[in-house]
Amino acid sequence: MWHPRRVPLLALTGGIASGKSTIATALADHGAVVVDADAIVREVQSPGSDVLEAIAGEFGADVVRADGSLDRPALGARVFGRPDRLAALNALVHPAVRTESQRRFDAALAANPDAVVVYDVPLLAEARAGDAWDLVVVAHAPVEERVRRLVSIRGLSEADARARIGSQASDEERLALADVVIDTSTTLEATRRQVDELWERVARSS
Repeated sequence: MWHPRRVPLLALTGGIASGKSTIATALADHGAVVVDADAIVREVQSPGSDVLEAIAGEFGADVVRADGSLDRPALGARVFGRPDRLAALNALVHPAVRTESQRRFDAALAANPDAVVVYDVPLLAEARAGDAWDLVVVAHAPVEERVRRLVSIRGLSEADARARIGSQASDEERLALADVVIDTSTTLEATRRQVDELWERVARSS
């Protein structure tokens, strides 16, 4: 049970097609500072970066395109379904992401000590479950609903959708970390109402 108190740092997570981005946008609309883990990953893997050089050294120079950018599909094909290769990639990327995300948290709170900072992080259960979050928020929708979204909205085949979901942490692993669960399985309006309620609780605790 979560006991209200000042909450400067929230971790927001959820599986693919769980509605996490919708929740992040709604929290930003309320005034939260949202730090996007995926955007940081792209930044630390940018052309010329130490991380990209290390990835090329580990996985082969052909995962870097002629323009110097990371060939994400090529790299993905080398790690998908191969836990040992994925672990090797994560060992190269996660430390840099951790450092940059902490820098952004600190900068946000330095600019406004009363800020609510939300870390939008898909791989919380996989990579940062043990960190000292003030509140963990999990976006949740049943697997079948997420498959439907991936097929109807993102154009994946059902087999690909299930493979993508299966490659991530299980719902049980994510829910075990949750202080707050936001059910995104019904309507957008219902999701937004839950975010509004969460924000009221956070604001009261500040």
